[in-house]
Amino acid sequence: MEILASNTPLGEWKGDGLAIGLFEDAVELTGELATLDEKVGGVLKELIAEEEFKGKAGSSIFTRLSGDRSVRKLMVVGLGKPDAFKLDSLRRAAASVARLAKKQKCKTLAIDLPVWNNNPEATAQAIAEGIQLALYQDTRFKSENEDKGPQVETVHLLSLSGQEAAIARANQIASGVILARELVAAPANAVTPITMAETAQAIASDHDLQLEILEKEDCEKLGMGAFLGVAQASELPPKFIHLTYKPQGTPRRKLAIIGKGLTFDSGGLNIKGAGSGIETMKMDMGGAAATLGAAKAIGQLKPDVEVHFISAVTENMISGRAMHPGDVLKASNGKTIEVNNTDAEGRLTLADALVFAEKLGVEAIVDLATLTGACLIALGDDIGGLFTPDDAVAKQLETASETAGEKLWRMPMEEKYFEGLKSGIADMKNTGPRAGGSITAALFLKQFVKETPWAHLDIAGPVWTDKENGYNGSGATGFGVRTLVNWVMS
Repeated sequence: MEILASNTPLGEWKGDGLAIGLFEDAVELTGELATLDEKVGGVLKELIAEEEFKGKAGSSIFTRLSGDRSVRKLMVVGLGKPDAFKLDSLRRAAASVARLAKKQKCKTLAIDLPVWNNNPEATAQAIAEGIQLALYQDTRFKSENEDKGPQVETVHLLSLSGQEAAIARANQIASGVILARELVAAPANAVTPITMAETAQAIASDHDLQLEILEKEDCEKLGMGAFLGVAQASELPPKFIHLTYKPQGTPRRKLAIIGKGLTFDSGGLNIKGAGSGIETMKMDMGGAAATLGAAKAIGQLKPDVEVHFISAVTENMISGRAMHPGDVLKASNGKTIEVNNTDAEGRLTLADALVFAEKLGVEAIVDLATLTGACLIALGDDIGGLFTPDDAVAKQLETASETAGEKLWRMPMEEKYFEGLKSGIADMKNTGPRAGGSITAALFLKQFVKETPWAHLDIAGPVWTDKENGYNGSGATGFGVRTLVNWVMS
């Protein structure tokens, strides 16, 4: 599919489908829309009246045009209230139009949506992102493609001529989101620590990044006892992935992004029982998937920022070698951890990754992980938890997520809750009381960052959706990629 910036006037475009956007309770046709309605014989005004269209966000109407018209199908999408109009409103409107156009078998489509905040560049990028992400379908594991109808081949963005660079940027970012979706959606027999390392190698080769893969022996030399404790039960070797993007010239700043990379989580000897969702635990590398997706996008966007993309990748399995509840592990910073629950394994892998990242001398670290069910209970399916003691990093990430349309909510770092992690035999336990579980998880991670500004994103909820939502189809969402890219680029 090709997305083009077009300078063709609204009333003169010719093709299969034409889509326009209207705000809520502001559906009177004026200016170019009135001219368009005149050209189509009043059909647009009639359609709005007959369908009692009010312009509510997410609503859409459609009609076929009879006779010898330059446009065969006319679509209208609601934009919601003008005072609630955001960049993400454009993504969602574009997604609605794209899906409707596909359903109506439009090979060529034109979209005319209002410019957000007098910013045609951001507008074109948001619309292009919405189209790309909405039309993506994952058919890799089907023996036959069930969708044999015509696809949307060309989309023209009217009134946005000259925005080719913004569209190209949207395509690059979308490619990173799609990679993350594919990694999360793939079963654990297809995405393993070995194939994750191969994916990192492909990104490095294709986009000129540096790659370091630490094998088990390398991790032993660095004292990564927490990570290796989780990995020891699996038949598959662990892989510690370190991708580095370096710009030409002196970097403006140095950042690190760490993703939790459990390609399958059985729970270990604290095995996930019936009703635990164990069959969904292929998703437990959603943080690593977003990290690699961001690396793919950043490798194409080429900002003047040095970025380290890190993931300690393994499975959490059961065997005669598995760590026991009650074992004491030593992390690479010397801190000791009593494992009181082998199903709280992600934070153990992140602990050694955080120590590794801080030694690189970066200016800020962000980790993201499908870490706790507690965060899912607190914030639901659409919102990730943001934990950080640093107000500046919090503000940067909140701004980045707002631009991306990926919702984050800052959660408290209540220091006294660390009392629940204290151990009689080691420096700390890996889990605390049930109450405040996502907070104690963040406080655990904080023990492995000395001085570097750091934030933890718990993305257990929004990494997956059971039903179509905006520009996300059902399944993996690729959540986090666009927020991370915005953070790096800002």
